[in-house]
Amino acid sequence: MVHLFRTSLGVMALAAATFGASGGVQAASGPFLAHQALYDLSLVKSRSNSVNGARGRILYNFTGNSCEGYTSEFRQVSELDSGEGKVTLSDLRSNSWEDAAGKSYRFRIETRMNETESSNVDGSAERDGDHINVKLKLPAPKNFTLDGKIVFPTEQIQRIIAAAEDGKSLLELSVYDGSDDGQKVYNTLTVIGQPIPADRATSSDPSTTDEHMKSIKRWPVTVSYFDRDVQQKEGEQTPVYAMSFELYENGVSRQLVLDYNDFVISGALGKFDVKDSKPCN
Repeated sequence: MVHLFRTSLGVMALAAATFGASGGVQAASGPFLAHQALYDLSLVKSRSNSVNGARGRILYNFTGNSCEGYTSEFRQVSELDSGEGKVTLSDLRSNSWEDAAGKSYRFRIETRMNETESSNVDGSAERDGDHINVKLKLPAPKNFTLDGKIVFPTEQIQRIIAAAEDGKSLLELSVYDGSDDGQKVYNTLTVIGQPIPADRATSSDPSTTDEHMKSIKRWPVTVSYFDRDVQQKEGEQTPVYAMSFELYENGVSRQLVLDYNDFVISGALGKFDVKDSKPCN
């Protein structure tokens, strides 16, 4: 179930809708869309006997602007059936805020398994020159520093879309999102496919039929997440998990596929609502 938690944070990052220009980073063409999205989860295939069935939902809200920063509210409820009557229910809730320049990041994460007592992560990170200062309140007070080349989730989206707009097919980033115990950093490899024109026929869902989306191009994207500590110590190159999806140039994502190595889950966009966006003065 740790994998479900990690992928939840990954989906939260990659469903982000808006960002502002960050110093030294090419910005993608905007404006980007504030929205609420509901994804229905289901099992695609199992590569082992560990999972017989899976279902769940992800609800994601995004608000903010380049002056006030961007707020993400995320919840994922998942049910895994491992056979013989063994069902694991996970409930993850996350709230985060990131400023438009990618300098400040605040996060609160609560996860609960099978109605047990929840585990919580609460902290903040501030970019300071060539390093990042992280202050954790939960699960235990702790201060530490990270390499300044590491990016936060919204800037990760910024970099991916900018790379796609620039015609690049590969992007490597190290990402910090506060997941696990608040001390984990992931190395990521993003593979970006050829752009899909807005007028190309596609399977319909609430995003493709929305008036705000009909003229927006998108790219097929796969992001693989690697445990940086394991990679450094053992040279391990197997990803902890990988995510495939179609990413619109306004930040909306559709057709999620979450690969946990042992099994694969799809996330179909079941509901999509555009939200009023407060202009930046």
